[in-house]
Amino acid sequence: MEGQIINRISKKYIVSILTGVVFLGLWMILTWNHRISSIIIPSPAEMWNTLLDLLQKGYKGHTLWAHLLASLRRLMIAYIFAVVTAIPLGLLSGYSDKIRAVFEPIIAFIRPLPPLGYYTIIILWMGIGDSSKIFLLFLGAFAPIYVSCVAGVTRVKQDYINRARTLGANRRQIFFHVILPSSLPDIFVGLRNAMSSAYATSVAAEMVAAVSGIGWMVLDASKYLRSDVIFVGIIIMGITGILLDKILLYLEKRIVFWKGKN
Repeated sequence: MEGQIINRISKKYIVSILTGVVFLGLWMILTWNHRISSIIIPSPAEMWNTLLDLLQKGYKGHTLWAHLLASLRRLMIAYIFAVVTAIPLGLLSGYSDKIRAVFEPIIAFIRPLPPLGYYTIIILWMGIGDSSKIFLLFLGAFAPIYVSCVAGVTRVKQDYINRARTLGANRRQIFFHVILPSSLPDIFVGLRNAMSSAYATSVAAEMVAAVSGIGWMVLDASKYLRSDVIFVGIIIMGITGILLDKILLYLEKRIVFWKGKN
């Protein structure tokens, strides 16, 4: 059984590596000898040289690492605030119909709105500093976590709760020993979706009065048709997003170790 699992994992990584090699090969062929303008699609060699240049000289007074850390700092502050507020509120809303009736309409209204649709209002309230950007990312992360927590609680089988009551468990014990563990898989789905949503929103957050951040670097480079910088920034954002998701996936496997097991 273990051998079959290892073979499946090995095949999965082999296919992924081959896909990357084919993609890189097609990219090199299309951009070979400037068949396509570098303004439209830079070649891999140009991208590599741009990356080295950004690492050595930076962009507009900040190193590449400074831009990345600026984006991650805003993201993590907003994400942590969203986690510590949305998880308790979502679990309580799933557990209590009255609490859900208060907050669910608000979340249902905010959730489908595009970030730029209400960012101008946030700026009027909080100014153009980092606080408005962090609050925008917070809103982007809050809704997915809240919705997943509510869904996790409502999906807990009533039979589990009844059995716990039969054994003499009180409401607090039922919540922490039955409802919370059963909701963890849904909570982690919300955490991963929230991270993706907040990171995507960071580009919009850095559009206004920012002087640092990967999103700002990409947007500023677009004004000067610096496609090489744009592509490097996009790739860095993509890789960073994958790494953040893998970290959450690793935590999920460690904490919700029973998921997928009979």
